[in-house]
Amino acid sequence: MVGIIAGGVFGYTLFAVASSDVANVQLPGAVPATIAAILLGVAAVTASLMPAARAARVDVLSALRSE
Repeated sequence: MVGIIAGGVFGYTLFAVASSDVANVQLPGAVPATIAAILLGVAAVTASLMPAARAARVDVLSALRSE
C-alpha cells in the first residue's frame, strides 16, 4: 500500500516536471491512475495467493519427513 502511494506521488511529481518542458501535455486524471493501481493490486494478490493455496494443500508431516 505504501509503495502504491509513493509511486503515485512520484509519478505525479515526475509528470508535473516533464509537462513543464513539453507543450500540450495534460494529466490524464485520477480515474486511469486509480484503475491501474487497482489492477496492479489485484495482480499482486493473485500472484501471492496461488502459491499460498498450493502450499496449504501440502501435508506438513510428510513434507518434514522428506527433508
